[in-house]
Amino acid sequence: MGFFLETFIGGLMVGMLYALIALGFVLIYKASGVFNFAQGAMVLFAALAMARFAEWVPKWTGIDNPWFANIAAFVLAGALMFVVAWLIERLVLRHLVNQEGATLLMATLGIAYFMDGLGQTLFGSNIYRIEIGMPKEPIFMLESMFQGGVLINKEDVIAAAIAAALVALLSLFFQKTGTGRALRAVADDHQAAQSIGIPLSRIWVIVWCVAGTVALVAGMIWGSKLGVQFSLATVALRALPVVILGGLTSVPGAIIGGLIIGVGEKLSEVYLGPYVGGGIEIWFAYVLALVFLLFRPQGLFGEKIIDRV
Repeated sequence: MGFFLETFIGGLMVGMLYALIALGFVLIYKASGVFNFAQGAMVLFAALAMARFAEWVPKWTGIDNPWFANIAAFVLAGALMFVVAWLIERLVLRHLVNQEGATLLMATLGIAYFMDGLGQTLFGSNIYRIEIGMPKEPIFMLESMFQGGVLINKEDVIAAAIAAALVALLSLFFQKTGTGRALRAVADDHQAAQSIGIPLSRIWVIVWCVAGTVALVAGMIWGSKLGVQFSLATVALRALPVVILGGLTSVPGAIIGGLIIGVGEKLSEVYLGPYVGGGIEIWFAYVLALVFLLFRPQGLFGEKIIDRV
């Protein structure tokens, strides 16, 4: 039972990180109807910015303090993501209002490739580390209940706590603030929102800024765990099955879908992997998403596509 709990809890930790990335997809789709294939590139770009600014800040300021370097790097990377979000709305989305979904999809693919190239040009293509002081050593819990206890990675616990806190803050933002209510109004009906004076362009900039912040936090966590390298964009795109499972229009769906896929990946790899030669963790999420596309394409909590047309 102890080993099962270790696997289950580990899956929950990874699932929270998947959910955090999936939120970027959901927020942009809800507000603009755009399925943002650039979210993975945004995570990579933000992580590269964070890693490189943390190296450069001590050289610029002469202050060799890791906490100061990381905080300053986070602020600078966040400001850069805000600028990127503003430019995306001004230079791309504003000119594609009321275009076909395929046109918007291709636009986000173009944004993704551009950001990959820009990130490499500005920050280099080496593998970088983000050292934010997260403990790497594991701890044993519930030793009184299970022989040997349950082995938990401290880094995973802290990462999951950061992801959960950001998700909670976003939920409060959407439910309790005027801007959040305006975002929900735009998500429900663009034309109705415009008719009561809600400017779509400003809302889209806010949504892309929020998605950029989510990408920065996700990139910071994944960069600390895995290192900042260009495969990080592929890791981020593993949140796509989470979005399909939870529903493109549902914030709670992104959270629950992330947890389901995180736990499912770990349990299937541990308990079914030995019988099929392993590797289940790589494709489990995509097969589960395919099943949902066949039998429930709107996901667990999403709206039917026909209702949005």
